[in-house]
Formats: sequence, structure tokens, C-alpha cells
Amino acid sequence: MSDARVVLITGAAGGIGSAAARAFHAEGWRVVGVDRSSDSVPGVDHMIHADISDPQAPERIFTELKESFDRLDALVNNAAMQICKPIIETTVQEWDAVMASNVRSVFLSMRHAYPLLKATGGSIVNVSSVHAVATSANIAAYAASKGALLAFTRATAIEFGSDNIRVNAILPGAVDTPMLHEGLARGHIAGASLDELVRGLGGRHVLNRVGSPDEIGRAIVFLADNNQSGFMTGQDLIVDGGALCRLSTE
Repeated sequence: MSDARVVLITGAAGGIGSAAARAFHAEGWRVVGVDRSSDSVPGVDHMIHADISDPQAPERIFTELKESFDRLDALVNNAAMQICKPIIETTVQEWDAVMASNVRSVFLSMRHAYPLLKATGGSIVNVSSVHAVATSANIAAYAASKGALLAFTRATAIEFGSDNIRVNAILPGAVDTPMLHEGLARGHIAGASLDELVRGLGGRHVLNRVGSPDEIGRAIVFLADNNQSGFMTGQDLIVDGGALCRLSTE
């Protein structure tokens, strides 16, 4: 086990984060999870309880990681928050909270992860969203943060490439997670129950369903693993059931 690769996943207790933890664990990685939640997560070997939006948190997280494992082969920046409000009703505090969680935390985590990743020739996967490419009403702060994450992915891929660190982004579409359920409460999909709302949203996809967290988790492992995607960097992988390929006018 001492030679096993180590991955750190932020937001590890959430739908996509926990699925990624299980996927990495199944492939023999040692999984370090970071989350505000105190819940244990299957597949996580070491949990660090922290709020990634706290600018002091990354230094503590990576100090603990180094003390416990002294190596890092992949960083998955997955933690995020979503505010569903019209732009003119979004407060400065809400805007800043989204950016702190979804963008600044990634910047700080990558800075602290860099020496460990350089030593292993590791990789970074930033969990963006299809909202970075095509979005909806009343979700502007989230969409802006995910768009920023794409630009940051490309910039860091260029800067880190000479150190043999790959940086890619994954853009999930609608995935059956608690965040999706909360978003559906906006009422933009007709239906009486949560199951009906999810099915209604799924029906708008080419594959006639929403995605599962496990499907996104396996795609994250693919991007993180040098043996599977070693010639990819600065790229964004869309996993959305075909949602973006269909014209909205059809």
C-alpha cells in the first residue's frame, strides 16, 4: 500500500465527490477527502474536515496531507456551492461566497498541491460544469465561477506543463445529486414530485435521462490517471448526456 497513488478530493461527501472517492478506491488509490461534513465517506481512507472557502484552510489541509502521506498523485477540485437567484437580487456577500468556494479555493489548493504534484508528475482535475458553456436564468454567480474555472484550467496547464503536471477540467451536465435536487426547486421544470422533476429534466437530454454520480466519478478517474489520459492537458471533458449538442431552437 505504501506505493499506492494518493488522490485528494475536495467536497468528498457530496454526490460527485463521494462517487469519485469510490471510483478511485476501486482502482487501488489511497483517497484523502476534504469536506465540511463530519460524515464518513465510503472509499475515503483519510478525511480532513475543513471549509474549503476559508482562505486559511488549504495550508492546513496540505500540511496534514504531507504529514500523513508525504505524496500526492492527483488533486480533484470538486467542492462547490450554488446560489439560484436573479443577478439583481444576488448580494455582494453571496457573489463572494460562490467565488470563494468555487474559484479561490481552487487557486489556493493548486498552489499548495504544486510541490507534491511536481514530485510525482501528478495531475489536477477541476470539476467545472456545462453552465460554463451554456446556462440558465437565475444562476449567474455559479455559471461565472465555473467559466472562470475553465480559463484557470487552461492557464495552469500551460504554467505547470514543464513540470509534468497535467491540468484538465470535467464539465458534468445534470447529475442526480443533492445539488441538482436543490436546483430543481427553482421550478423551471414542470412536475409535482422530485422524481417527476428529475425525469422531466432527463427527458430534455439526448440520452433521455440525467447522469449518475458514478458515471462522473469514473470520468474523473480517467482524467486524473496518467495511464489513461497521459497526453491530455488544458482540456475540458463534457459529460452531459448530449445536452449541449442539441440546438435550443429544436
